[in-house]
Amino acid sequence: MGFTSSQNSSVANASMMFPLISTLLLLQLPLLVSSLEGTACFSRMKRRAHMDGDVMIAGFFPLYTLGTDHSNSDSSLDEAKKQFVFKYYQLVLALAFAVEEINKNSDFLHNMTLGFDIYNADLKAWSAFENPFIWLSGHKKIPNYTCMAERNFVAVLAGTSGMTSAEIGTLLELYRFPQVKKGVILPFGAFDHVLSDHGKFPSLYQMSPKDTSLAIAMVSLLLHFSWNWVGLLISEDENGLWILAELREKMYKNRICIAFEHVIPGSSMTQVFNMMAIQNQINKSSANVLIIYGNKEYLLSLMTYLGQFLMTSKVWLLNSKCDLSIGRKYFMSGSFHVPLMLSRHHGDISGFTDFIREVNPSVYPEDFYLARLWFLFFNCSHFESDCVMWKNCPEDSSLEWLPGQIFDMSMSEESYNTYNAVYAVAHALHEMLLHQTEEATMVNGRWMVPSPAQMRHFLKNVQFYNLAGDQVILDEERKLEAEYDILNIWNFPEGLELKVKIGKFSPYAPYHQLSVSKDMIEWAIGATESPHSVCSESCVPGFRKSFQGGKAVCCFDCTSCLDNEISNRTDMEQCMKCPDDQYANKKRTQCLPKAASFLAHDEPLGMGLVCMALCLSTFTALILGVFVKYQDTPIVKANNLALSYILLISLIFCFLCSLLFIGQPNTVSCILQQITFGVVFTVAVSTVLAKTVTVVLAFKATSPGKRMRWLLVSGAPNFIIPICTLIQVTLCGLWLGASPPFVDTDAHSEHGHVIILCNKGSLTAFYCVLGYLVFLALTSFTVAYLARNLPDTFNEAKFLTFSMLVFCSVWVTFLPVYHSAKGKVMVAVEVFSILSSSAGFLGCIFAPKCYIILLRPDRNSLHSFKGKMHTGRNEPS
Repeated sequence: MGFTSSQNSSVANASMMFPLISTLLLLQLPLLVSSLEGTACFSRMKRRAHMDGDVMIAGFFPLYTLGTDHSNSDSSLDEAKKQFVFKYYQLVLALAFAVEEINKNSDFLHNMTLGFDIYNADLKAWSAFENPFIWLSGHKKIPNYTCMAERNFVAVLAGTSGMTSAEIGTLLELYRFPQVKKGVILPFGAFDHVLSDHGKFPSLYQMSPKDTSLAIAMVSLLLHFSWNWVGLLISEDENGLWILAELREKMYKNRICIAFEHVIPGSSMTQVFNMMAIQNQINKSSANVLIIYGNKEYLLSLMTYLGQFLMTSKVWLLNSKCDLSIGRKYFMSGSFHVPLMLSRHHGDISGFTDFIREVNPSVYPEDFYLARLWFLFFNCSHFESDCVMWKNCPEDSSLEWLPGQIFDMSMSEESYNTYNAVYAVAHALHEMLLHQTEEATMVNGRWMVPSPAQMRHFLKNVQFYNLAGDQVILDEERKLEAEYDILNIWNFPEGLELKVKIGKFSPYAPYHQLSVSKDMIEWAIGATESPHSVCSESCVPGFRKSFQGGKAVCCFDCTSCLDNEISNRTDMEQCMKCPDDQYANKKRTQCLPKAASFLAHDEPLGMGLVCMALCLSTFTALILGVFVKYQDTPIVKANNLALSYILLISLIFCFLCSLLFIGQPNTVSCILQQITFGVVFTVAVSTVLAKTVTVVLAFKATSPGKRMRWLLVSGAPNFIIPICTLIQVTLCGLWLGASPPFVDTDAHSEHGHVIILCNKGSLTAFYCVLGYLVFLALTSFTVAYLARNLPDTFNEAKFLTFSMLVFCSVWVTFLPVYHSAKGKVMVAVEVFSILSSSAGFLGCIFAPKCYIILLRPDRNSLHSFKGKMHTGRNEPS
């Protein structure tokens, strides 16, 4: 149905209130607007919806939108120029439906009937008092006086806006009429924190549940979609400031950051420069999610303005359902925006839809708004003499015929609260009747209206379950928290809209408070998945957050985890260190168990050391065989055959003891490693010391009468070996008694492996054993060095000196290398030191003798020995 000239005129007049959006609403307003000027029937009707009853309820509903031109004082013309909002007419039907249900219930209210008077509640501050004032004083508008008969009003249902409820509440509290007993006020709009001041509004009880969980619901939705970078547009009122503080607290706890925030008063909608600056910031910001909070009128004005601009892929998270279809242009660009709304959840009242389907002006002849709706939409005409009788109406015409974006058949949140408000009044009256006799409540056949104090007392204690099974409590201290349906608008052309429930939030759910069906959400054009709204992209596993100084915690860089550290989740702030028996994989996303490792026989290093030990021990055995075979030759006899045998046998054991260090360690092998090493090396070094002392004594014994000769003949040097060995055995016994070696692990030396090795136990004992060996070696080196130039043909003092020099060099070098090495290398260093020091003995002491025995037998003879002795004696001293 198109617009008439008078309709365009009414919209033009309305644009005086909203200069910024008037053109938008002029072109896109999907409402049926009609001027009823010249219609005598409507001019004679009272601008109300009325039903008689013993006890009356007054209702002030926002049945019109925008404003009027007050230059004309004719109220009928003003009323005609207003635009009727069909969607809000459902509030009237909800009240009528509840009243009829109660009146039909014979067990309720003891035959007392309810009635109602419904007026329009203007949303403009300068005219909000008009209809309440008319209701109180009558059409003559004489303060403190009414010519109307006494009316039994017990309650007032105030409009959807908290401002309207506050203004009506202030009027009823301050404007005391002697002829009219004012009742309690029941706002049916969203919960308003301003109205919670019972000192200022003692007779006001809000029907909507508390919205203390609204901030939690919004933050839960942000977390569900991983949105941590959002903008805030909040209305500048007490409710807006309250939700702003709640959002800040909940967002801070959940690491959600505010990209920008604007607290916008309603008057700023007309401040073009301020709104343009906000719009530019929204477009430039990387935040793709905007939380917009305010009452429905505020949301409608703000969304209509923002809808004029192309802001792609922005998600608008609203605190309530608002009729976005009022701006059809919004839906021209609406496919670039994604509105998500949090609407308070409520049950379905059975029979309400059937009631709406059957309602018509003939059933409710005193409903001015229903008659006007029928006239506008169905093109009905009427008899001039009777406004109740209609003609030329379509057969079975019904509100069900209206499109969904014009009139919704399903019960809205406000209608649900209106229905509950009527039942709350009825329950309070019923309780009063139970406490009073019928005679005390009726005078001259008329019901006595209870005083406001009585109504407040009973209403405060009202608690009941409605037909939907929901509990209704008016006492604010016991009032339940709201549950929320999450709605998404599916966009269609020509201003149509379809609100689809895509999830729910319940603060009473024990585990999962939020449930969302992502597949049902219609995102922006070209988008197949939810948009991103983050300051910094998430750090993938293997990286950690590195926060940027001076910026929000949502803004960070990603830094790779250190060695042997992992991060196995997205956006970890700290990497986790792997346990000692595990190691980090290359991506540093998980810890893997380390493989046990040790110096094994089958690996190259272990195999090389084993071969070296076996070859050297075999070579030593061959030398021992050579000495046994040539034991009667002068060179073998001259160097103390018994000591040579002992030294060769001890060297064989020195080479073989290195095999104890190779292979998987166990307790026995760890003990044998150190004890065998200490004892056999002590035997070898003490044998070298004995040989050195023997050489010295042999030279000193050449002079007759010397005491040295007795020491040599008595075999005193041979006692050096058992004495030195006994001392070493004692040290090893103390070592085993104090802190013996044990099997240990090294988890840090080799990546991905746990090295199994032998721990020395007491390092002090180990260094005592090693220090004792070095002491014996230095003593032997000193004695041999002093005897190196003694004139003896087969004097081996020089060779003993070199052997001790090699031995000391090896073990002095061993200490720093051993301490700097790790894992298997440390074991290999110790094995190599054992082999090299033993090989030094073998090479320096026995290699020259084998050379003479095997390759220069001419020098291994007594004749050669005597010649050298003679030459040595003739040399000048």
